[in-house]
Amino acid sequence: MSIILNENSKVIVQGITGRDGSFHTKQMVEYGTKVVGGVTPGKGGQEVHGVPVYNSVAEAKKQTQANVAVIYVPAKFAKAAILEDIDAGIELIICITEGVPVIDMVDVQSVMKGKNIRIVGPNCPGVISPGKCKVGIMPGHIHKPGPIGVVSRSGTLTYEVVYNLTLNNIGQSSCVGLGGDPIIGTRFIDVLEMFMKDDETKGIVMVGEIGGEDEQRAAEYIKKEVTKPIVGFIAGRTAPPGKRMGHAGAIISSGDSTAEAKREILKSSGVQVVDIPDEIPAIFKNKL
Repeated sequence: MSIILNENSKVIVQGITGRDGSFHTKQMVEYGTKVVGGVTPGKGGQEVHGVPVYNSVAEAKKQTQANVAVIYVPAKFAKAAILEDIDAGIELIICITEGVPVIDMVDVQSVMKGKNIRIVGPNCPGVISPGKCKVGIMPGHIHKPGPIGVVSRSGTLTYEVVYNLTLNNIGQSSCVGLGGDPIIGTRFIDVLEMFMKDDETKGIVMVGEIGGEDEQRAAEYIKKEVTKPIVGFIAGRTAPPGKRMGHAGAIISSGDSTAEAKREILKSSGVQVVDIPDEIPAIFKNKL
């Protein structure tokens, strides 16, 4: 089985009539994802790539029984979009939008407490269960069904890892892009736990980067709980302290948030850490 998404996931697209929402709706529909509705206030009754548009998430959920929402709205509207999903009882919220203010995500986290809802992102590429369902902006054609679970803070590096795995005829069970912001809804430990419980996942790739403490916390979890082969890569080895590198969360703020420190922490937890993503397929060919 796959994690987070499967072939039965029913997806609504918030911001479906916008440029990005429309483009990626088409890609998701063509991949085979069950996109059952879209939401743009004031544009209910329209269709986008054969997908009906509703004025609100509540209306869309009532009409479609959707359990997944993907958000492409501008950053200043992202908080309202997430809260609308929570109010409507959407079980999985994937926020692609980047530039969401940190304070908005603090507010979202306080509202989520005690609720059985998962958020992936913001500022993430989404989630894909190859051959079953993709929700987000990742290129579906580079993915291949198989035994390797991929979890990453970087969208672009996710694609590079997946491309190299597929090129070497090694498929993926699920690929999860966590997002690069300081406050995100799903973290490494959450996904590692799901991969450990998933019989289809035989090995794991974890892609981290400078800044924050997620990789350090994941290393502690890996040392205690992860028994499947796991390979890691940390981006940002040449990044100078105090300078943001791409993602809002990718900034070295302490000694153990450097790439080299994170590499050593992961190695000490039993992770085989590579210098470049191209080295990953050869490792799994010897382990699977």
